[in-house]
Amino acid sequence: MRRQHPFHYPVPVIQPSHIEASAARIAPYVRVTPAIELEPHAFGSPAQVTLKLELMQHTGSFKARGAFNRILSAQVPDAGVIAASGGNHGAAVAYAARQLGHVAEIFVPERTPDIKVERLRRYGARVVLSGASYAEAYAASRQRAAQSGALEVHAYDQPEVVAGQGTLGRELEAQAPDLGTVLVAVGGGGLIAGVAAWYASRVKVVAVEPERCPTLYSAVEAGEPVDVDVSGVAADSLGARCIGRLAFDVAQQHVHSVVLVSDEEIRASQRALWDSLRILAEPGGAAALAGLRSGKYQPAPGERVGIIVCGGNTDPTRFAA
Repeated sequence: MRRQHPFHYPVPVIQPSHIEASAARIAPYVRVTPAIELEPHAFGSPAQVTLKLELMQHTGSFKARGAFNRILSAQVPDAGVIAASGGNHGAAVAYAARQLGHVAEIFVPERTPDIKVERLRRYGARVVLSGASYAEAYAASRQRAAQSGALEVHAYDQPEVVAGQGTLGRELEAQAPDLGTVLVAVGGGGLIAGVAAWYASRVKVVAVEPERCPTLYSAVEAGEPVDVDVSGVAADSLGARCIGRLAFDVAQQHVHSVVLVSDEEIRASQRALWDSLRILAEPGGAAALAGLRSGKYQPAPGERVGIIVCGGNTDPTRFAA
């Protein structure tokens, strides 16, 4: 993963000190989510597993951390904040904006699940359905921001957003200080960039991506971020077309490896979380566990593995079906 390449940002952009400062900034606004230790063989692996239940964060995913940090780090204009999202980021931005007294406008792809659109509206955001993909919604949001002057809150490729997501890694280390590896699901890469920047190679950070949304895997193969086709069960939360430049740069330094999992393995991990623990994760939230359950990541004997369950915004009726 540490192939040499021309960095787009100064290196390193996200340092543990930035994450420490972010943790202090957002502490009044985010939850400390539980980390639970499971017995060996709980998911068919001999590893000792710790699940970080970030699906219990405000708005049902880790995204609130980065949203609060970005907004609290900036001077917000009267036009408020604007974001594009597959759903989870938009909910976090809308929630953070409401809590901090700002208006929010959120652009989402037309295929965004109804449950996520409903939540955006409950948080008081103006929701704009635009385009067939996150990339198209993002382009529309940028045009709107240029017109309105609203503060842009990127889903994954802003330093303040990445540093905010990194507070999850800081929190997990305090809860489970003896982990050897942490498995993190990847979409645009904000979460893994923050977590990997926090650990700074002191533990192995392993990226887990759906086979049908392989943004980081493809970037590593190409030596730079590249566009990929996006589809599959986790596309609504992990369906970025291209890995963020910040995430790619951090990954070159501090991500140990990338594994790909199938839609079937993600669905099976959703079911395993429900059957074993009565935890209802969205597909993207179960992807990191799929990296372990599928055998794509093979832990060393006696290794302690942390797995981030990063989101729970799924329709229970669809899951049951």
